[in-house]
Amino acid sequence: MYNILICDDERDIVSALKIYLEAEGYNTVLAYNGNEAVNAVKENAVHLALMDIMMPECDGITAMTKIREISNIPVILLTAKGEDTDKILGLNVGADDYITKPFNPVEVTARVRSQLRRYMQLGGGAVSEQAAGYTIGGIELNDKTKQVLAEGDEVSLTPTEFEILKLLMKNAGDVLSPKEIYEKVWGGDGYGSESTVAVHIRHLREKI
Repeated sequence: MYNILICDDERDIVSALKIYLEAEGYNTVLAYNGNEAVNAVKENAVHLALMDIMMPECDGITAMTKIREISNIPVILLTAKGEDTDKILGLNVGADDYITKPFNPVEVTARVRSQLRRYMQLGGGAVSEQAAGYTIGGIELNDKTKQVLAEGDEVSLTPTEFEILKLLMKNAGDVLSPKEIYEKVWGGDGYGSESTVAVHIRHLREKI
């Protein structure tokens, strides 16, 4: 059973997300500001966080930065329309995805499932015995152990970064557009996805 952290200062939104996710069989951990979210991750076995950006006391970006110091769980930002700068900032400090308010319950649960699947595979979930490995130059990716080496040194990647790198290595020599990368990694419509993909690829370049 997966534990999902829901953090938003609007209690109605927290309650709605709690209903959506528990109906899908998930356990929920609730927080109403960034400080509570960080403490929740420290005190509970959280597998994924849904995090609002604009909150009092400690905003979502600050909270996520602190969470990234202690955990590699997927973080999905909850953003309002027009918060494009905050979306990019959130992706820059480690968010895996974002959902724009008002959100569709079906979209929320689909994105949660997608991120959890990626996270559990990267964290040692069941992997096919036929899982492949890829080596290009000094970069080695083992899809069975979910390990990445750069010039022999292990590199720590988020689940999303790992999937992007695997896709690029698997299709070495091919030109993939940001839209194609988004559709293959996130599984959704890639329209307007260029900035999201660009941020994650920049993180990869910095790490490897």
